[in-house]
Amino acid sequence: MPHNRARPEILVIILSSYNNKNTNWKTSLQSRSAPWTEKVSSTPKIVAISSLFTLFLLLPEIAGLQDFRGKVIHTNEYKNGADFRGRKVLVVGCGNSGMEVGLDLCNSGAQVSLVVRDQLHILPKEVLGRSTFALSMWLLKWLPVRLVDQFLLLCSRIVLGDIRKIGIKRPKIGPLELKNTTGKTPVLDVGAIAKIKSRDIEVVRGIKRFTSRGVEFEDGKADEFETVVLATGYRSNVASWLMEGGFFNRKDGCTKNLFPNNWKGKNGIYSVGFSGRGLLGVSIDAQRIAEDIASQWNSQMKHLRLEL
Repeated sequence: MPHNRARPEILVIILSSYNNKNTNWKTSLQSRSAPWTEKVSSTPKIVAISSLFTLFLLLPEIAGLQDFRGKVIHTNEYKNGADFRGRKVLVVGCGNSGMEVGLDLCNSGAQVSLVVRDQLHILPKEVLGRSTFALSMWLLKWLPVRLVDQFLLLCSRIVLGDIRKIGIKRPKIGPLELKNTTGKTPVLDVGAIAKIKSRDIEVVRGIKRFTSRGVEFEDGKADEFETVVLATGYRSNVASWLMEGGFFNRKDGCTKNLFPNNWKGKNGIYSVGFSGRGLLGVSIDAQRIAEDIASQWNSQMKHLRLEL
């Protein structure tokens, strides 16, 4: 007899505010699988907010973009490079998403140009047969960030070569230190650097403005494109639905308190992944939240047993 497994319900928070009288959160939710007019309510004691599920598209304001007659998509709409075979495509953004999309487009037969406006760190995906991220986390248990950064940059130079020769400049501070201070994540190369070296992917400067058929760049050059892919990331949308002004910043949707005090607010509200420290930060936040909730639960059970 076949086993029918129910699909999980995905709910989207559209409004959440704290009720001081009942000491709980009043939360309105909508189901993604139901009509948008159908809403449900919840009154939890605890609200844990993850940065992964509170994002909306970050779209840049670039002069003339509305006049461009070609196709413009964000990476969240991107499916595969086969749809762009033979087309001239400009990828705006050189983070991990931009590099991966650019590589996929190139492998699928598109003519790819990649906008590299700022300095950035690019590291090999693996070092000594191990994940660069996993190796970094292990080294940080024994060595200071500065020494781990020096090791990563040395490995990057050996594996990827001098990326300045292909028009990409590195920041003055190391990749992990930069991540800790600014939240900017280093790019893990999955093959794009080799394509840039072979000139299958062209690195271009920042965009001055769009025209109806293409782009004028800051260095004075211009080119025509059929498609533009915006690899410009996402931004937190917490401020649009959380009616609480003390924990999250209304301007950017991130927590006001910096790491390591970013994970807990008042009245049972928690945040996961807003520290700007990548997966390591998510792991630290999640562990602290679980321990704090467990501590509260054990305390309540202890008092309940005493009353009985």
